[in-house]
Amino acid sequence: MSFTGKYELQSQENFEPFMRAIGLPEDQIQKGKDLKSTTEIVQDGKKFTVTVTTGSKVIKNQFTIGEESDFELMNGEKVKVVVQMEGNNKLVAELKGKKSVTELNGDTLTHTMTVGDISLKRVSKRI
Repeated sequence: MSFTGKYELQSQENFEPFMRAIGLPEDQIQKGKDLKSTTEIVQDGKKFTVTVTTGSKVIKNQFTIGEESDFELMNGEKVKVVVQMEGNNKLVAELKGKKSVTELNGDTLTHTMTVGDISLKRVSKRI
């Protein structure tokens, strides 16, 4: 199953508590909570380019499954991360105490990020 496509955010759960937990300032949380977000994924074998556009902010990360890559997080922090693939529809990464799981089911992309006992769940549909 290929992840390649463009996805538009449909719903999210626990946005504000999660953003507070990763240290985002309150004014940015309030500005960001209602912004529509699109995610564009280009998959070429084990190589991925993921571009997330939220309002005027664009975060682009490139990685190869199983290899260490540089990532920019939502709060602007830069980290090293290794992304693994489970089955043919799930991407899993652990980064600085956070776990990220991206799962593709048909045209629905579900991205869950967990820090401590707080999980942010974002559901996007292919457009």
